[in-house]
Amino acid sequence: MAKEVKSLSKLIIQIPCYNEAKTLPQTVKDLPKKIPGIKKIEIQVIDDGSTDNTEKVAHKLGVHHIIRFNRNRGLAAAFKAGVNNALLLNADALVNTDGDNQYKGADVAKLLKPIVEAKADVVIGTRSINEHPDFSEYKKILQKFGSKVVRLVSRTKIVDATSGFRAYNREALYKLNVFSSFSHCLETIFQAGYQNLKVQSVPVKVNKKTRDSRLYKSVFQYLWQSGWIIIEMFLLYRAAWFFSVLSGTTFLISLGLVIRFLFRITFYPNSISTTFWPTVVLAGALLIISFQFYLTGILASLISSNRKLAEEILYRMRGLEKDI
Repeated sequence: MAKEVKSLSKLIIQIPCYNEAKTLPQTVKDLPKKIPGIKKIEIQVIDDGSTDNTEKVAHKLGVHHIIRFNRNRGLAAAFKAGVNNALLLNADALVNTDGDNQYKGADVAKLLKPIVEAKADVVIGTRSINEHPDFSEYKKILQKFGSKVVRLVSRTKIVDATSGFRAYNREALYKLNVFSSFSHCLETIFQAGYQNLKVQSVPVKVNKKTRDSRLYKSVFQYLWQSGWIIIEMFLLYRAAWFFSVLSGTTFLISLGLVIRFLFRITFYPNSISTTFWPTVVLAGALLIISFQFYLTGILASLISSNRKLAEEILYRMRGLEKDI
């Protein structure tokens, strides 16, 4: 879906922050001041209810735009606020990076290159998982397995599903709508895949770890939250297919039991006993369940159609807001 682009008038680099007063100066310092194909670069900080001097530090650094939450609302909320503000500021592209200076600022240019060349709508920075100095062997396995699951479900070719270092063109910003309260990383991949946005991965480098992750308290919590997001996105976009498979499977099992019963009663009538009737009852129950799955699939299809319509309306409204 990427359209032909010669240059971008405005790029906004956004940095969601929660108590990043110590790391924000280096993060901002490392960001590029000029990028080929970009006429203007502005920095945007979303202060997610920090209790330190993050907002004051951002002002001191000369950050162009600062969004301040009165309380900590989470990474997803910070991302959404930044996207909405970037659209109001008429940005042609948005780069999202972390406030802990995890990613090399110079690699912003790598993320933007496919967008400037109209080869992608969404570009995700891919960390070298095998060589990542702060990933244990256990975490490396989880990262690779999780990314593979996301690739299969989202119908994209992303390599590093949990990377928060990303670039979006305006078309993608119009179309992506984050509903999760946990993180935007997985949800935006699914939405990009199912809305036929062109997603590309580019290799990026990372800096030395400055702090532990604040997104989750334990690996188990992260797996639980991420797993639910994957299931929710799958059911949201593939519910009709999912319930059709369930309906078809239960119907075939029921049909097989009925055929078996008819075969026995036709060719071996003397072998039929009262102990065989539970099979008939089970066949009837499975047939009812199959019908219920079928109806649920129809309902899911209608809900999915309504969501697509709502997203199209929101897409058009965002375009109107730009022209006002």
